[in-house]
Amino acid sequence: MNFTFSLRQILIVLLITLIGVITSVFLHLPLVIGFLPGFLILFQLSAKKGIPYKGILKICWSGINKTKIVILILFLVGFLLPSWYLSGTIDQMVQVALGLISPEHFFLLTFIAALTMSMLLGTTVGTLSAIGVPILGTAMVLHLPVEVAAGALVSGAFVGDRTSPFSSSHQLVSHTVEIPLKKQGKAMLLTTILAIFLCLIFYDVLDYYLSAETVVHSEHLEWSKLSLTKFFPPLILILFVIFRMSIIYAFLSSILSASILAVLDGNAFGKIINALWYGIDGLGGGFIHMYELLLFLALAGAYNGLLEELNVIQPYLDKWLQSSSSLTSDTVKVLTATLIISLIAANQTLPIILTGRAFLPHWSNRYGKEELARVLGDSTMLFPGMVPWSVLAIMCSTIVGVSLVDYLPYALFLWILPFITLGISRLKQLLKNNKKRTAAA
Repeated sequence: MNFTFSLRQILIVLLITLIGVITSVFLHLPLVIGFLPGFLILFQLSAKKGIPYKGILKICWSGINKTKIVILILFLVGFLLPSWYLSGTIDQMVQVALGLISPEHFFLLTFIAALTMSMLLGTTVGTLSAIGVPILGTAMVLHLPVEVAAGALVSGAFVGDRTSPFSSSHQLVSHTVEIPLKKQGKAMLLTTILAIFLCLIFYDVLDYYLSAETVVHSEHLEWSKLSLTKFFPPLILILFVIFRMSIIYAFLSSILSASILAVLDGNAFGKIINALWYGIDGLGGGFIHMYELLLFLALAGAYNGLLEELNVIQPYLDKWLQSSSSLTSDTVKVLTATLIISLIAANQTLPIILTGRAFLPHWSNRYGKEELARVLGDSTMLFPGMVPWSVLAIMCSTIVGVSLVDYLPYALFLWILPFITLGISRLKQLLKNNKKRTAAA
């Protein structure tokens, strides 16, 4: 049975999906509403290929199952902030941040702190959950732009998500392009150093100009007034991630410990339940603010399941490669393919697998697997963090409590790397051409 989709059909699905989600973003409608038309079109086209509805639903359910961990994480994230707030953890962590972080170098130190934590944890979500809330709370107290602080946080958090050997996405790229982690890290080293260096300059400049416009004061930290027990919720979260235990158990344990502390602090059980359900005024959180995103994630999982199982995009990627001519043009093709897949896939895994497997034979023969790992690392792992309806972007913006559109201009690490890797490819191509001309002469 032929399940091949025509280019016209794929373009229709892509166009309707993009129009729907972009409309929902600009009109502030739930993403699930904007995403639904594209899913229904893909569902109906699948039925027209002769696949029984029962089979399509089975594929959709399989896709949802693949995103259930992400759904559970986002579900628990809604409970994290209210429980930490009622336990007094957030107030105390903000006090510590005020005492330790120099206001004159706030954005630079925020980026460095997130970078360090993410390299240790290997996860964007874990990093933002562990240090995002106190740092953003500190920015509010100091009257510094929260969107800039959020951008520095997310930027630093993505360093580890992309680069740390503990990162699942970093390991997935290594597995997809079939090279050891050590070789992959070496291949990505140059662009990583350049991107981090530019970020350090960027946030230092922002500190110079923004801190000059803001009256900030360092506070003396009185350690004797701090309660060690209030550090338990974030400490439990960090330890669980460090020891590679389930992130679900990490969130559950942190929320449970914070809730116990809240009860011991005199908060009524009903107040805690109300906060977990409705969130905290002025801070957010709570299940009531998350269920629409959870529905969207389930729908996106079903959508991605159909794309992957029915091999919708792969044949056209294979054809596109036949006209490749240079490292520069091939890099542009990888960047373009990754961006398109990221726009319609709404997750990080599918673009890595589809792009990596489709381009691997060609790049292995022409340039080597290491070069493909570099380009994928500088694009495929970052684009999902810049697409407003992507699962990863939604999780980041939800945790920091700032819209992606507001903080993305300041999340330099995400959008500078594709330009850097394109420049590196161009430079390598020029050096190769010069070498050939010299040898010919």
